[in-house]
Amino acid sequence: MNLNSIFLFCFSFFVIQHVQGQVDIIPKPLYVKVSDKQIVVKNTLLVFADPVFGAGRQYFQRLVLAKYGLTSSITDQRDAANICLLRDDKLAEEAYKLSIKGTAIKIYASGRAGMLNAVSSIDQLLAAAEHKGDQIRLHTVEIEDKPQFAWRGFMLDESRHFFGKEKVKSLLDWMAFYKLNKFHWHLTDEPAWRLSIQKYPWLTQVGGIGNYLDPYASVQYYSQADISEIIAYAAERNIEVIPEIDMPGHATAANRAYPFLSGGGNEKHPDFTFHPAKNTTYTFLTDVLREVKSLFPTVYIHLGGDEVAFGSDAWDNDAKVQELKKTVGLKSNKEVEEYFIRRMADSVARINGKIIVWDEMVDAKLAKDQTVMMWWRHDRPEQLVKILDKGYQTILTPRLPMYFDFVQQENHKYGRKWGKGFNPLQDVYNFAGSQLDSLGKRKKQVLGIQANLWTETVTNINRLDYLVFPRIAALAEAAWVPGAGRDFDEFTKKLKKHLPLYRDQGLYYFDPFKDSNPEPAVIKKSQKQYIDNPK
Repeated sequence: MNLNSIFLFCFSFFVIQHVQGQVDIIPKPLYVKVSDKQIVVKNTLLVFADPVFGAGRQYFQRLVLAKYGLTSSITDQRDAANICLLRDDKLAEEAYKLSIKGTAIKIYASGRAGMLNAVSSIDQLLAAAEHKGDQIRLHTVEIEDKPQFAWRGFMLDESRHFFGKEKVKSLLDWMAFYKLNKFHWHLTDEPAWRLSIQKYPWLTQVGGIGNYLDPYASVQYYSQADISEIIAYAAERNIEVIPEIDMPGHATAANRAYPFLSGGGNEKHPDFTFHPAKNTTYTFLTDVLREVKSLFPTVYIHLGGDEVAFGSDAWDNDAKVQELKKTVGLKSNKEVEEYFIRRMADSVARINGKIIVWDEMVDAKLAKDQTVMMWWRHDRPEQLVKILDKGYQTILTPRLPMYFDFVQQENHKYGRKWGKGFNPLQDVYNFAGSQLDSLGKRKKQVLGIQANLWTETVTNINRLDYLVFPRIAALAEAAWVPGAGRDFDEFTKKLKKHLPLYRDQGLYYFDPFKDSNPEPAVIKKSQKQYIDNPK
């Protein structure tokens, strides 16, 4: 090889590497082939779509108009189109192929989920592209992609602090941007009940009063019309909304509204439990779950099942509970908890639903084909082992590193730590990587991973944004990309180019590279800084 050939080879290699760096898609696609050639995307588009992509095509048209000023019209002439949404039945449900070359952008998918994942990649490419006048220049690229996990989740607690419909929609937009597809919505707990139930209006009219800091804060909740609007908004973005109705603990707000439901609690957690020995409790909650199931299209309802011991000591002095123990043969309050969840699981099964519960319910003898368990106690790995050994499907959401209310830098003053442990960006990014290979065949029982934002310390939207962004991007890549395919240094280079997108959308984000935004303070409760979060 002569000197000229060597020079050309090195120059070509440099160009390809430089162009590769411009494909700043998070999460990282499975396969990318990029060249130094470009296509020009003009501000008027002709769209050809297979009929199966009708609703998705409309979403794509609205998105590129709202974000990039690109108008579009439909054509039935595939060769004339510069955007083609094409069906490929050989691809898995969420897999897609994306081709940007010549004069057209082509998406291949077997259905709407894969198509929308491709749209998210196009969205990110357009955001990073060169914009000149009425033209956008994109490098030619071939992408083949699919996720490692079917469950790529984010949970928002709105019982403790309420953020409202527009903020939830904004979070859903960012979830879609990063291909996250499960929104777990924690709507009931001690401070407040946030979901309208028509049969029992006091759940919101009384139970919706207050928040974690102020028990007398004005009532705030979601009407059923709000719920339907948000579910439709999420579905348009390939996001499933899973409601959580906490039981038999974390029931204080409901018991405040309907005192006959209360099974008692203690001084720190008054009226914490539903009464496990009254048939009226089960009738009431079954009615609630019927309405919940009619509102939420998902097959899943999360029933909680955690931390019941915070209030179940009251059962020791309750004659009805003691009678229940004797009648049914229950030896402890823990067995009463499990009896309660089994009864409510039966109610959910009768309305063609399945339940999700926290890992405390691993010994409750719940039906394996009707139950998913969330492992959250990172300090109790034996719970995960039990879940897998007993044959349950599971979602991994341990405090470390998946609780986003934990601080993300050692010198941060607010939020939580576990001893000296906290949840920096890199720990989120590295979660559920190659270590899952040790599970062998049991790895198939892991549906996916999820991050949770509990909101005791999240007193305003600035603080919410600061805790979520940019860790949501690391969550997305951890959920999408197998461990062997991850590279944190490569990820951080891409992430630096995403931070301006947060700024442009008015998010008060944490900058892990220079921490330019100071940490938002937490409003104090009873003149004492909140330190411990039981969850």
